[in-house]
Amino acid sequence: MSGLKTFVFVAFMLFVVSSVAFASEVATTGYVDWAKVIFVGVSVLAAGLCMGLGTIGPGLGMGQATAGASEAVGRNPEAQGKIMLTMMVGLAMTESVAIYALVVTLIILYANPFKAIILG
Repeated sequence: MSGLKTFVFVAFMLFVVSSVAFASEVATTGYVDWAKVIFVGVSVLAAGLCMGLGTIGPGLGMGQATAGASEAVGRNPEAQGKIMLTMMVGLAMTESVAIYALVVTLIILYANPFKAIILG
């Protein structure tokens, strides 16, 4: 239940902070464009979820690969060079998934194709 309260609090604060960001528009036009506030809030929330969920898998995979390589070297120290080379290639492939998540996050934040439509 505590996680739900935290999520609701963070979502509420996100919308409050993003509405403050559009305060200059309110001063000139006299009203708040809630579509813009919601768009910015949801974009930031989506970017955070993308990075958070997009790095859980690679983190677990890299830990498992490192543990397996360490165990293999402990069993067969003569094969250390081949094991380490294979592990490094595998870690690079696994890390690419986290980099893809970062690219998607940056697109959501800075190159969002809907930004021109919503924010005008």
